Amino acid sequence: MFVVIYGRLSCPFCVRAKMLAEQLENAHKIKGYRYVDMPSEGVTKEDIAKTAGKPIHTVPQVFIDQSHIGGFTEFDHYVRQHGLLA
Repeated sequence: MFVVIYGRLSCPFCVRAKMLAEQLENAHKIKGYRYVDMPSEGVTKEDIAKTAGKPIHTVPQVFIDQSHIGGFTEFDHYVRQHGLLA
């Protein structure tokens, strides 16, 4: 399982999503993650919307194995629902 997080460094929920991905990686629950800092990499919400297949209004946006999960709340819920962290 590989996680990609699109966000901004100034966003507290983006920081939390990145920390959660780091926890998962350290616990060997995921193969790894990539954090994409949208402003520095020139990625827009419209770019993410094309990949997600729906409008994007907030960051972070999290994808697991190329499937759109949602924001931090949805990512956290996914992790808890699938028992990835004790």
